[in-house]
Amino acid sequence: MAQSQKTETPSKPEPAPLALALGDPAGIGAEVALKALAALARQPQGAPAVVLVGCGRWLEESHRRLRQAGCTDLADPRMFELEDLPLEAPLQPGQVGALAGAASFAWLTRATELVLEGRCRALVTAPIAKASWQAAGHPYPGQTERLAELCGVEQASMLFTALPPQGTWRFNTLLATTHIPMAAVPAALNPALVERQLDRLLDFCRRFSSKPRLVVAGLNPHAGEAGHLGREESDWLEPCLEEWRRRHPEVRLEGPLPPDSCWLEAAAAWRDGSAAADGYLALYHDQGLIPVKLLAFDAAVNTTLGLPFLRTSPDHGTAFAIAGQGRARADSMAAAIRTAAELGLPLRPA
Repeated sequence: MAQSQKTETPSKPEPAPLALALGDPAGIGAEVALKALAALARQPQGAPAVVLVGCGRWLEESHRRLRQAGCTDLADPRMFELEDLPLEAPLQPGQVGALAGAASFAWLTRATELVLEGRCRALVTAPIAKASWQAAGHPYPGQTERLAELCGVEQASMLFTALPPQGTWRFNTLLATTHIPMAAVPAALNPALVERQLDRLLDFCRRFSSKPRLVVAGLNPHAGEAGHLGREESDWLEPCLEEWRRRHPEVRLEGPLPPDSCWLEAAAAWRDGSAAADGYLALYHDQGLIPVKLLAFDAAVNTTLGLPFLRTSPDHGTAFAIAGQGRARADSMAAAIRTAAELGLPLRPA
């Protein structure tokens, strides 16, 4: 009898790595990146492949300084692929200015190019200092706006996502407006913007639920109190949401809700492992970021939508006051890397 031959199942190709821009070299970017990669390496699935984008000499020096400060739980930077863009001169932790701004701007730009070129599948960014970018002659409100420019999109969106300590519900909050003064918010808001942001929030939440429930916060106290505390809700926001509901009958859309109670259900779900709405739309920066940071400061991930790829970032700043001391927590950076690895998809062919 002829012996049957075993057929080997072809193995799946390894996914492309993530591009990790190391942020402001005077801040905690190197520290949280190396700590996060070390923590992820201990998990069953291991750390994803990454390309570190920064200055190799500075990265090695940061690693040495952190070990001298007693921080031993660090990944060895030599174990990762490096896109080396050297600093123009040595830099000390906490040294804010044009040198750091020029470096972090260049590192973000190159990391984005790696994704657009297809060498990487998603982007993770460490924090930058807007003041240093300004000093270097780069007048952008933040990394989100620079990414939109590099990708040729009119406007990218900021969404913050976090997994609670227990349960399977995911906390998602998208900001309708981002880095603009409070006085400019009412003029920036309009039906077209809200509809576009709801579309992006819906697309993101459909990754986790086939029929998402979305909540929209009002702009004014008590969501305008029927026009007595502001007319934006009654004049255009309520009709806008009603039209969006008509076009998306499969989605349960609530709002505009009073901003001071809009996230109460999310707070309860975060504590007890239950569930709340799949997505929240905040109408301005701090309206959304206050509940996110109160509930999930060390777990939230800044996720940019509207680009041709996924970008994630930790939900904290450069922490200049503790840079180089080994005291920074890396939970949010680990969550950002893990989220990019789980949700980041290769660029679709043009």
